[in-house]
Amino acid sequence: MDGHTQFANQQNPPLIVHSDSSRAWGGQEIRVLTELREMRRRGCRVALIARVNAPLVQRCKEAAIAVYQVSDFNKFSPAAWLLLRQLIRRIRPTVLNTHSSEDSWMAAPLARLVGVPLVLRTRHVSAPVSSTLSYRFPHAILACSEAIADQLVSQGIAEERISVVATGNDAARFQFSAVKRQKLRSRYGLDVADILIGNVGFLRDYKGHAFILDVLAGLAPVYKVMLVGDGELRSALQKQAQRLGIADRVIFVGHQERPEDFYHAFDLFFFSSHAAEGVSQALVQALLNGLPVLSCRLHSNEEVLQGVANSRLVQYGDIEAAVEALGALAAQPRRDPEAMAAQHAAINARYGLAAMMQRLAEVYARHGHILPERQV
Repeated sequence: MDGHTQFANQQNPPLIVHSDSSRAWGGQEIRVLTELREMRRRGCRVALIARVNAPLVQRCKEAAIAVYQVSDFNKFSPAAWLLLRQLIRRIRPTVLNTHSSEDSWMAAPLARLVGVPLVLRTRHVSAPVSSTLSYRFPHAILACSEAIADQLVSQGIAEERISVVATGNDAARFQFSAVKRQKLRSRYGLDVADILIGNVGFLRDYKGHAFILDVLAGLAPVYKVMLVGDGELRSALQKQAQRLGIADRVIFVGHQERPEDFYHAFDLFFFSSHAAEGVSQALVQALLNGLPVLSCRLHSNEEVLQGVANSRLVQYGDIEAAVEALGALAAQPRRDPEAMAAQHAAINARYGLAAMMQRLAEVYARHGHILPERQV
């Protein structure tokens, strides 16, 4: 097979290893964990190379995924290069998939050097790359959205080397439940007449939560906002709500291990991110839950919302347009079972786990590697 390994014919299952130098926990790290879990379900062996004590390390351990921890991904340290090379040679991956900049600079060329059959790099954010040099090392590049792929091509990376593989979501987790809706709304003292605008995500500047509060101040008192997530901007946002006189209409619920429970309580979803997003999992999950969506204009957001009738787009910071759009969405029938089921099915077909794994299998096959069939 021209030097390639056909996974399905191997006596031992292939070893799929992902590397990530991230110190955070967010959409990128969730994608890594999701892909490792799904590859294991397909009959592969899986493992992670990550920084010592990174949040992803603990999550993988909890999922019984093998973890190899390194103290640093420092491309200026000969010792770091040597240790990582020894590790890759020792574990002998069939596939190595890198994710962050630091591990991609080191792990990808080392994997090629020691003869790893397939080396991939996943790009998660839609923003200019500081250098395209590290993109020469992988056999192929996985972009989490068309917007990301377009950005890479605009910087001179060959289009034929890039495949779009959006992160898959377990659609069953985000199926609307009227029972859960009632439970959550009762917990937070929400009246039946309250129109709850929701957002799920880390409280960071580019996520645009300040815009949500500015818009809420222009809406009638029946509208309330629930922010699911935590971050360095929480205190500033709470002060903003006080300053705008809407503190009693904003619910900060903090970080939640089961964010899927909160979508049920929402009436509308306001996706306010205005930079750097690939395909936002929160946006996809809101759509799976059947929610009407107001989103700021970004190439990646528009990509997700193609064909979604119950959605509106506004420019970040345009308060008047956002107020009008939310009013229009709220005036439409909400939580209609038939409409929600149709939206759930359409989004699942594009952004479900099966769709992600099918696209990954196609990429692997193009490089001469056939994944094992899914195991029950």
